[in-house]
Amino acid sequence: MPTKVESKTTELCEAILEELNSGGIRKQMDTFMADSSTRGQYEALMSKGQSLQEKQHNGQKLEPAEIADFESDRDALLKNPVATSFLDAQEAMHTLEKSIKRKISKTIELGRLPGPEDLEEGSCGHGCGCHGH
Repeated sequence: MPTKVESKTTELCEAILEELNSGGIRKQMDTFMADSSTRGQYEALMSKGQSLQEKQHNGQKLEPAEIADFESDRDALLKNPVATSFLDAQEAMHTLEKSIKRKISKTIELGRLPGPEDLEEGSCGHGCGCHGH
């Protein structure tokens, strides 16, 4: 027998799936996943970007040609509507997840449902001194 929190969590997950499907986010993700050419283009760009970051992190100088090559590949990817739709969907999913996590964390932290002022960026709750109350 699931607990009330487990039941409500399942309801939340169902609502999230409904949001992803009705907002077209899932369709955008599926379209990207089915397009092996765009996926390959995206994965190659991410790999190049990671390589450049590692090189820079290790104190190695990035060559102008490497940077130009990466930027050229990035520009090409951003001209691909399947890729940009995927990136938009990815951002929407991230925003939704961040919002849910923040509200749950604030509820646990405050011991009550958070109000809009509690959820503002940079707000850490009443009594912290950052509100001027």
